[in-house]
Amino acid sequence: MAEIVRMPKLSDTMTDGVVAKWHKKVGDTVKSGELLAEIETDKATMDFESFQDGVLLHIGVEESKGAPVDSILAILGQKGEDISALLAGGGSAPAAKEEAKKEVAATAAPQQSTTQTASASNNSDGRIKASPLAKKIAEDKGIDITKVKGSGDEGRIVKKDIENFTPSQSGATSATFTGVESYTEETVSQMRKTIARRLSESKFSAPHFYLTVDMDMDNAMAARTSINTQLEAKVSFNDMVVKAVSMALRKHPKINSSWLGDKIRYNNHINIGVAMAVEDGLLVPVVRFADNKTLSQISAEVKSFGKKAKEKKLQPADWEGNTFTISNLGMFGIEEFTAIVNPPDACILAVGGIRQVPVIKNNQVVPGNMMKVTLSCDHRVVDGALGAAFLQTLKAFIENPVMMLA
Repeated sequence: MAEIVRMPKLSDTMTDGVVAKWHKKVGDTVKSGELLAEIETDKATMDFESFQDGVLLHIGVEESKGAPVDSILAILGQKGEDISALLAGGGSAPAAKEEAKKEVAATAAPQQSTTQTASASNNSDGRIKASPLAKKIAEDKGIDITKVKGSGDEGRIVKKDIENFTPSQSGATSATFTGVESYTEETVSQMRKTIARRLSESKFSAPHFYLTVDMDMDNAMAARTSINTQLEAKVSFNDMVVKAVSMALRKHPKINSSWLGDKIRYNNHINIGVAMAVEDGLLVPVVRFADNKTLSQISAEVKSFGKKAKEKKLQPADWEGNTFTISNLGMFGIEEFTAIVNPPDACILAVGGIRQVPVIKNNQVVPGNMMKVTLSCDHRVVDGALGAAFLQTLKAFIENPVMMLA
């Protein structure tokens, strides 16, 4: 008996999916456990295996097209089986059909010409009489077609008129340039849709406030150099920040919390989300129990996440369960920025780059290395004094890294 295979919910935030690739075509025999398709979620592209045996009788979502969770992905059954009743009674909800229409319209749009040229006319109805080929050649050569005299019927401009046209024919004394306005459009990816929805919810529902502190990085730089001469795996400044944050959270557990509407959850475990930029947007894999891990363990884990993120191989278990998030843009030359709280966390730390500046030490102006960090807080959970106390502790760990190794 034929069975409907529905679009699976492959992550906690997934509302719809895109079929990146079909590994079977209509008429193929499918065995349980065989790879049926690759589904692009809001986080990654994941393999989807069949849960039953049968012949693929119907494909409900074409490659590169999207559909809501639980809509018809495919139908499996016996060869030649009538599936009209299933399609009529078990199909997508109206919202799914509307979504499919939007997808078709969005993907069809880039195939249409998006070039528009503003021009005058030698016709009473405001249109230029010219063959399509003449218009195309004029556009490619940057010729203002309104300056060209047509030799065709009723003054229609044809190919030879464009090819024989010179600026002197129009009475121009110098060369002129006609600009062409154009644009391209791309369908919003599943990842970008989720980023937009989740961060909009966070920004507009959670009252944010921000605390910024400058940190002296001289000791951290010396410690990192010393550590990396002893270890085969190199430790980054971001790894040191992850470790320092996890230890500061031990001392300030109320920062390691979540707003749940009618209650606040204070997490006893410390899981640090590390924001990573990828081609389509942003992923936040989680270093679990970071306070119990060494710098080298954190470094190896973050490097592994970075490789998997670029290859779109992160799994749901990799990005779920964060209790605090770090976003570092220092490697891009950004000195200071504010980040939007990453739900369900109550706080996120924005880390800027290390910069050389003059500082005062022992009443003398000397070269120094400073780094700004900004703590974004959900004011429903964290108050200003609590956030400031956390930053003081974090600053102490960063400026005296030996404390992290004790």
